[in-house]
Amino acid sequence: MKQKSPELTTPVRNFSLQLSPTPRGARLARLLATEQLRSWGLPLDPARQVIAELSNNAATHGRIPGRDFRLLLYVVADTLRIEVTDTRDDRLPALSDSGRGLLLVEALSDRWGTAPGLPPRKTVWAELDLAPGPKNLVSGGAGGLPQGLQR
Repeated sequence: MKQKSPELTTPVRNFSLQLSPTPRGARLARLLATEQLRSWGLPLDPARQVIAELSNNAATHGRIPGRDFRLLLYVVADTLRIEVTDTRDDRLPALSDSGRGLLLVEALSDRWGTAPGLPPRKTVWAELDLAPGPKNLVSGGAGGLPQGLQR
């Protein structure tokens, strides 16, 4: 006699795209991710702004001709995690006065950081808390990665 498998009580939410490191690829990342967030019933902002900044950074600063970047979105409990992986592990992101991208990511996300990948990859990630509550005022702090992998 076959036993029935238990049903998942919460939907698995993950979304992954591989795109060319061009302005068009960054724009497609934002547009397609926005539609995915909408289909999940999640708030679009500030997630789409963070996705736009991280994708644009991958297309601008992480660009190596012939090597794509990857956008990954997933929801675990009440947290949306946004990951953008590019092939420039020699160029780690840093807050600076010359650009506004990471300053926006810092301001809009609850946590963000970087994680090394298999050479030559690196991942820049940001987490957004979906549950209502007090906003974490110290972004970039303790997040989903071990302390050694924080920015």
